[in-house]
Amino acid sequence: MNLTKREFLQLMGAASVAGMGLARWGEADAAATSDALYDLPRFGNVSFLHMTDCHAQLQPIHFREPSVNLGIAGMQGRLPHLVGEHLLKAAGISAGTAQAHALTYLDFEQAARRYGKVGGFAHLATLVRRMRASRPGALLLDGGDTWQGSATALWTKGQDMVDAAKLLGVDVMTGHWEFTLGMERVKEIIDKDFAGQVDFVAQNVKTTDFGDPVFKPYVIRPVNGVPCAIIGQAFPYTPIANPRYLVADWEFGIQDENLQKMVDEARGKGAQVVVVLSHNGMDVDLKMASRVSGVDAILGGHTHDGMPVASLVENRGGKTIVTNAGSNGKFLGVLDFDVKGGKVADFRYRLLPVFANMLPADAAMGALITKIRAPYEGRLGEVLAHTEGLLYRRGNFNGSGDQLLLDALMDVQGAEIAFSPGFRWGTSLLPGQAITREWLMDMTATTYSYATVTEMSGEMLKTVLEDVCDNLFNPDPYYQQGGDMVRVGGLQYSCNPLGAAGKRIEDMRLHGKPIEAGRTYKVAGWAPVSEEAAKAGNPQVWEVVERWLKAQGGKVTPRKVNEPRLTGGLPNPGYAAA
Repeated sequence: MNLTKREFLQLMGAASVAGMGLARWGEADAAATSDALYDLPRFGNVSFLHMTDCHAQLQPIHFREPSVNLGIAGMQGRLPHLVGEHLLKAAGISAGTAQAHALTYLDFEQAARRYGKVGGFAHLATLVRRMRASRPGALLLDGGDTWQGSATALWTKGQDMVDAAKLLGVDVMTGHWEFTLGMERVKEIIDKDFAGQVDFVAQNVKTTDFGDPVFKPYVIRPVNGVPCAIIGQAFPYTPIANPRYLVADWEFGIQDENLQKMVDEARGKGAQVVVVLSHNGMDVDLKMASRVSGVDAILGGHTHDGMPVASLVENRGGKTIVTNAGSNGKFLGVLDFDVKGGKVADFRYRLLPVFANMLPADAAMGALITKIRAPYEGRLGEVLAHTEGLLYRRGNFNGSGDQLLLDALMDVQGAEIAFSPGFRWGTSLLPGQAITREWLMDMTATTYSYATVTEMSGEMLKTVLEDVCDNLFNPDPYYQQGGDMVRVGGLQYSCNPLGAAGKRIEDMRLHGKPIEAGRTYKVAGWAPVSEEAAKAGNPQVWEVVERWLKAQGGKVTPRKVNEPRLTGGLPNPGYAAA
């Protein structure tokens, strides 16, 4: 997409206006606020609807956005590394509005009680139908992390989400956590359930033996007579971030050169619009957009960044739009193109929050969800305790929901220290709400959630922390894997995000005493990626945590979140002090 400087500034202005604040609607009723949010005029002749990272959340939920999303080096002060007021300012959104609640952590408890829950496939279905009514031919793209993240998704091997996605009308998708169901199950769904309806695309997944494509690299779909190519970019680090044995016959990677080849090939076949449906993570997408030309837009996922404005990235062929549509079914991205003379002339982008109180539930989707959940309602709804404090996960270093898991793992298993993975999925609970088995599974449901207890040296503790920290704060996005820092219980430490690899973690202490490199410590954890751990016969993490919850006398006191002391990188618009 070739744009002059003037056109670039005009588009940035249009994008900011598209995310305009709703201060005058702040005190209005739900119907009026709904009209303000969802009355989106049609633009152009080609539209894409984008959802990603719903993590199997069929029901409306609460989800607190991060107060810590640090950007370092060239990413400091840039999207997606803005939180709170800084993000609202960049988007031109007023504090206290529905949009502000959807996008930030600000006044979360009060705003959550005011605006209600977000997401839910029945409400998302209504919004999708509404957008399609005003945008005939619009394609619905699913960025992946759809078949994992809930109890029913785990217990049905993703079938609940497959059925829901088909009813929702997904046209094209790519993947990441889908692969943790195993190669056979993934292929079964694509070959049987998706046949003739949903295209699963991934240009960067090949067989380990001969390097043959495992999935279609792209599809070309006509939209109102305009040929549009959708190229898939699956999560490139799947065998590293998740168990290798689950995808033993497949290899992954970023593969810029092959992506460029696919872009050129699609253009050669007549595609007038080329979109990459990505699960790279936004920092990786921004770098990729600078290296690969001929792409009109990258619709991204993985890092759960709800971006109210699009970023425009220059490359040798022009400029590429980069967006990211959040997580947990909270948002639907709407990207409209005006295609003239065989190329994109203009665009509009809007990120629409999905408020359950503002969108009526679609009857057909509601009936499907009821049917899916019926066999499991008793197990899902069992109350294990009530929380007296806010429970949330998302944030670079820790969250109160993860702190609960850490405390439980240490108490039940008699460990001095505990590690919990830096997963970004998981739902939030407000003070006073019930901790049900469903919430616990929302926080822990994977196909390899085994609880572990390991003897680790002080030296190894530092190595683990340094490795994960480099994954999060490496200045080169291509060396980042998109998760947050491993959550740590018991152990205190300081962190310098600006430090060199191997030198970011300092002053490690246990009960105020320095960690000794040669001493051995008892460390609890969960979700090991090794195949040996899967065969060790360990309990599932939710079994351990459930035991702890039931021993709390019905109430869980507010968790004191254990976070590192930061010794570099501050002040930062991606950091808000607790």
